[in-house]
Amino acid sequence: MPQPILNHLLDRDVIENPYPFYQALREHAPVYQVPGIELYLISAPDLIHKVLKNQADYSANLTGILITAQDGKPQMFDLSQFGRVVNAIANADEPFHAVHRKLVLPQLTRQKVDGMEPEIRGWARMRVADLRARGEGDSIAGLANDIPVMVMARLMGLPVEDLDQLLSWAFSGGEILAGTCTLQDMMKLSVSTFEMSDYLQAHFTRARESLTGDPRDVTEELVRGVAAGLISEEAAISIMIVLVGAAGESTSSLVGSVIRVLAQDQTLQLRLRENTDLIENFVEEITRLESPFKGHYRVVLNDTELGGVTLPKGSRAYLLWAAANRCADTFDAPDDVVLDRQSSKDYLGFGHGIHFCIGARLARLEARLIVEELLKGTK
Repeated sequence: MPQPILNHLLDRDVIENPYPFYQALREHAPVYQVPGIELYLISAPDLIHKVLKNQADYSANLTGILITAQDGKPQMFDLSQFGRVVNAIANADEPFHAVHRKLVLPQLTRQKVDGMEPEIRGWARMRVADLRARGEGDSIAGLANDIPVMVMARLMGLPVEDLDQLLSWAFSGGEILAGTCTLQDMMKLSVSTFEMSDYLQAHFTRARESLTGDPRDVTEELVRGVAAGLISEEAAISIMIVLVGAAGESTSSLVGSVIRVLAQDQTLQLRLRENTDLIENFVEEITRLESPFKGHYRVVLNDTELGGVTLPKGSRAYLLWAAANRCADTFDAPDDVVLDRQSSKDYLGFGHGIHFCIGARLARLEARLIVEELLKGTK
């Protein structure tokens, strides 16, 4: 019999340091039912890969999420209470998922992403210079939060001047997925989501009315997709909502973790200054160690079995990327930053397979440029 798991996902000590909890899951209950609800935490890499390959039994549609009940215990929240849910990109199943990715990818090619480097570096350089000139400041707000949202705005053709409002919306998605929201919080966030939807709808309409020539940003790609009958306008707005949330949920999380680890390890700082070619490896290691996405939900479509545990139809599986990324069976010294790790990309920090994060290339670029600017001119 596996040993009982004495904590749960929403305990304060688990939120502050989840890795001992993840280790207990991997070792004693790699498929673990959260007490009292039909939610199963999947922590072992091999079992996560089984789920990812089995679309017949597991849907990526986000129909419900974990929240915190009044008594502090985990509770599932039915997202249909927000109205009709339209799943997009990461939360879409085939064949819709492939259509969504195909519409967005032209603006995320290597050439397009590389073309954004001068502007992103300029933003990072300016903000780092300001922090140095003042001798203090909030690097998380100014770098980790602002720059990914500014990049997202450029990608979608949104006004960068709307940064403050976009920041609020970008981080509301992360709040919803954190599991720490109460029912009251969810109601407030639903209002924010509707406001964001209205804003993006207005932007979409302006793009449709002014579109000439080849699409210059993601919104114009989606306008073309709707005009061609590939997706509905409702789906296009849902894709835009997902992309706004991704800036706060994933890229800002990655950059924030990069800054924190650098600040805590002067030896690491020195090594990266002496060999800047290692910065890319450093970003990969932080993506593994402090996964931007801690996990993703799957809906169980049929009664099925995973790791010797029966998962009933209608229950949900939560794929814990962050737990799998520190598995000792997959990685030597899994809790350490190893800059010359041979299997540096054999992790799930950006997901895997058909649902691999569509913006991973851009997120890596942003993190690398910010690290490079932070390490310049200081010892």
